Amino acid sequence: MDDRTILGHLEALAHTLGIEVRYESMEGEVLFSSGGMCRIKDKQVIIVNEKATIADKVNTLIKALSRLDLSQIYLKPGIRDLLEGEIEGSEGKNGS
Repeated sequence: MDDRTILGHLEALAHTLGIEVRYESMEGEVLFSSGGMCRIKDKQVIIVNEKATIADKVNTLIKALSRLDLSQIYLKPGIRDLLEGEIEGSEGKNGS
């Protein structure tokens, strides 16, 4: 699966979960950020740097979505592997 296809699957997953994905310009930022999840009012939103590479956009969505309980949601095996790989990578970094 190429990065554009993965990005489409991740955007669809966010939509299914009721999470808005916004592509925003992050000009003027001192440090480059590819984005992340936040709460605006009572709505979860993933903000993605519109100038990030496709790979960075995919990574931003993976990092944001991997924090959620996705156990009851059908995901293509390749997408689930990416999300679970992020969880395993995070646990290793935290010493868990």
